[in-house]
Amino acid sequence: MGASKQTRAKFSVGQVVRHRIFPFRGIIFDIDPVFDNTEEWWLSIPEDIRPHKEQPFYHLLAENAETEYIAYVSEQNLLADTSGQPLRHPQLKEMFVLDDTGGYRAIFLQPH
Repeated sequence: MGASKQTRAKFSVGQVVRHRIFPFRGIIFDIDPVFDNTEEWWLSIPEDIRPHKEQPFYHLLAENAETEYIAYVSEQNLLADTSGQPLRHPQLKEMFVLDDTGGYRAIFLQPH
């Protein structure tokens, strides 16, 4: 593999985001600098909305109106969620605490 250009993630761990197309939102708990899932997963996305692989992909504690789950989403399909609505994902309290500003801080990361 040749050297790829360094990609800087637009969003960060602990940030609440929403999907650009589908009605779900969530909190980021991990970031891959480029696509790092199976080819089968990537090909399962309809071709007209399939994201390119050379961009950050985000692992989310996601939720929609019906359920909570883990999602893997390309940067191009995420927008910052500014609704201020609380998240209800059952794993949220295991991984994050609310800070003084009302934002989420990851409790699984060590400060540098």
